[in-house]
Formats: sequence, C-alpha cells, structure tokens
Amino acid sequence: MWVILGVIAIVATFVNLIMYKAGKDYRLAMAMGLSFTALTLCAEYSLVSRWVNVEDWAALLDVVPGMERALWFLTIVSILLNIAPILLEMKNKK
Repeated sequence: MWVILGVIAIVATFVNLIMYKAGKDYRLAMAMGLSFTALTLCAEYSLVSRWVNVEDWAALLDVVPGMERALWFLTIVSILLNIAPILLEMKNKK
C-alpha cells in the first residue's frame, strides 16, 4: 500500500510543478502531494507495526534501517518540491 501511496504522491508533486509552470492554480495539487506523502509514511509505519505484532524481527532488521534513510530523504524532497512554487512566487514578487 505504501508503494501505491508513494507513487501517487510523486505524481501529485509533478502535477503541482507542471501546473505552476503553466501558470494555473497549483495549490490543490500541492496539498495532494503533501497529503499523500503523509499517507505514505503512515502506511509504512503500519507495515512496521504489523511486523512487530507478528514478531518478524528478521524483516525489521532487514528493511527498517534502509527504509528510514529513504523515507527521510524522500519526505524532505517531497516537501521542498511541493513548496517550491510558493517560494518562487515570493521570489518573483520581490
């Protein structure tokens, strides 16, 4: 599930950037991109929670360390890309 939500977040982020470049209202796409990023993180947390409940320590040891770094990086990139149009508008107004 987290993969599907992550792909939707990526698509919404690119729609946000494309709409900004086209001069259209991008705020809904920005909100969707950030919302699906949050849902992706929640889905990943649920997956880890299930592994803990069934005591699948091997899965936790294999996946969690690498996914932690990836999720931090991708979340930061998502936030920066989604707020980039706002920052560019502020820069252009000055």
